[in-house]
Formats: sequence, C-alpha cells, structure tokens
Amino acid sequence: MDTKIIFEDEDILLLNKPPGVVVNRANTTKKPTVQDWLEKYLKLKDEGIGRRAGIVHRLDKDTSGILIVAKTTEAFENLQGQFKKRSIEKSYQCLAHGKIEVKKGQIKAPVGRLPWNRERFGVLPGGRSAETDYEVISYYKNDEDIFSLVSVFPKTGRTHQIRIHMKHLGYPLVADEFYAGRKTSREDKTWCPRLFLHAKSISFIHPKTNKKLAFQANFPNDLKKVLQKLTLLPG
Repeated sequence: MDTKIIFEDEDILLLNKPPGVVVNRANTTKKPTVQDWLEKYLKLKDEGIGRRAGIVHRLDKDTSGILIVAKTTEAFENLQGQFKKRSIEKSYQCLAHGKIEVKKGQIKAPVGRLPWNRERFGVLPGGRSAETDYEVISYYKNDEDIFSLVSVFPKTGRTHQIRIHMKHLGYPLVADEFYAGRKTSREDKTWCPRLFLHAKSISFIHPKTNKKLAFQANFPNDLKKVLQKLTLLPG
C-alpha cells in the first residue's frame, strides 16, 4: 500500500492516504486496509489505540488525502475531543459537474441513511445536522461539458457529507457512482479513473504541545492527470 507519511512524532502520525484503500478493517474488506498497515508499522497488538490502530477519523475508500492517526491513548482521546467540538479545520478539493455560478456559499442540509437503500445516505428531514462551506477555485471544460473545481470545508463529519451536499446543490462530483448516477459516473470514468475528491488540508491543536499545526497533501498523480486533460476556462 503506497501510504506516504506527511508528519510523525511521538504522539501523532499524519498520512496521505492513496485512493482505493479502505481505512478501517471490516468483514467485507478483503484487501489490506490502512488499519492493517498501521498495526504493522506501529507494532500494535489487538488493534491498538482506541481499538482501531489510532485512527481518529475516516476517508471514503476512493477519497485520497490527509488522515490523522494517534500513537497514544492520550492523543487519541484529545483528538477525538477536538473533532467532537468541531475545532479541527479540514478542507477538501473536488471536481463537480456544472458551472457553480455562486462562487462562495454554505450548504446546510440534514444527512441520514436512506430508508429504501441502507447502503446510501442522502438529505433527509429527520437526518443529522450537516454543514458544508464551499468556494469555487476554477472552471474547466471537457467537450461541451463544464466542471467546477471546488474547495470544500465540512463543518460536520457525516458519512458521504460532501458528496451528498454537492449533489443537493445540483452539482454531483465527477465519477461518483452513488450520487452522480450510474450512467454519468460510467461516462466520467472514461476520463477520470475514480471519485474526484481529495482531503487537501487539516489544522488542529497538537495533543501534547498545544501548538496549532497545519498540514497539506498535494493532489495525487491520477487527479493531476485528469485536470491536464481538461481545458481551463477564464474566470
């Protein structure tokens, strides 16, 4: 597994997760996970810190980017607390279908598991509160289709939140099998190999030193190549 270490000290580890890798081990997952890799790297026994090898938060299988890992129980509990208080700031970058005319905005829409399809989530009146800020970076064209490259700042951490909120706004993510529709995602995958979503940056308070830290993870090559295939539009 091509996992890159961005930063490491005695208390924390920051990884740049490659796409196509599941974070937490499950009965349905046959390929090695980030959790498997961590147990070997940190020489943990019985799944280690927090019963999940110190993994404090998750990324979807096809999402690449920054992941925080705690190396001690104290760090794990501290970081969990920061996530619960929503004091950890995260940003993602995604490529969405269509031209988002309102370049900066906020999406507030409750998210929950769909009663008619338990594998999927969506905007539901009785769902959990969810909030996402966004800002358009640039526009691209592929033949006649226009796309928006967007920075996204989730204020809550619901499952598939960014993907659901962008679809709710009317701009589903490129190559999103769940929320862009089968036909669209199939067409997308002729030029984009996977979901165009990357965990770009994160900032938080170090659990021991109390200093504010900020880290970034650049686009992996697969997403860089996708943007190179497209035509950058002015404005």
